[in-house]
Amino acid sequence: MPDQTTDNELTTPNALAGRRILLGVSASIAAYKAAPLTRLLVKAGAEVQVILTESAAAFVTPLTLGTLSKKPVLTGFLRDAAAGEWHNHVELGLWADALLIAPASANTIGHLANGLCPNLLCAVYLSARCPVFLAPAMDVDMFAHPAVTQNLARLRSFGNHVFDSPSGELASGLTGPGRMLEPEDIMAKLTRFFEGIGAK
Repeated sequence: MPDQTTDNELTTPNALAGRRILLGVSASIAAYKAAPLTRLLVKAGAEVQVILTESAAAFVTPLTLGTLSKKPVLTGFLRDAAAGEWHNHVELGLWADALLIAPASANTIGHLANGLCPNLLCAVYLSARCPVFLAPAMDVDMFAHPAVTQNLARLRSFGNHVFDSPSGELASGLTGPGRMLEPEDIMAKLTRFFEGIGAK
């Protein structure tokens, strides 16, 4: 007998369907979670454009995320330097219904909190008019450092949505807060947000 629950879930309208999501991926061991997160966003009907910092490409490849998102991954300002073609951060910021940075490393958080834009992701953040969501990911002592705590508080004061970092075993072998929220939990939070603001 077919699983009726599964059939019903497939026909249930999703608040993320048709939403344009910029997924920023910064350099953290948690960057591998960007792959299942991208898959879940696309499965929910969202249009996903991934922006990968150059350092993050050491953790997860543009090929992987581009295949899952069905769009070329953006890694820098220039598309074709010889032809003078570039990725317009202003247009990207205006295009999106949401900017989700997952994982958000301590380095990226520091840049965003202080208005610095050494890469395309940070420039898009400064240009974005859409809601911004951050999923911090770093080791326990970095997460607890006063500089990071202040930067996160500052980002919240700007109106950004900063997800909690659950406790658990970290890549260093230490245990504590600093883990990136799981993709399924991020999806649930994004869905509730868009359900709250109504249909597009």
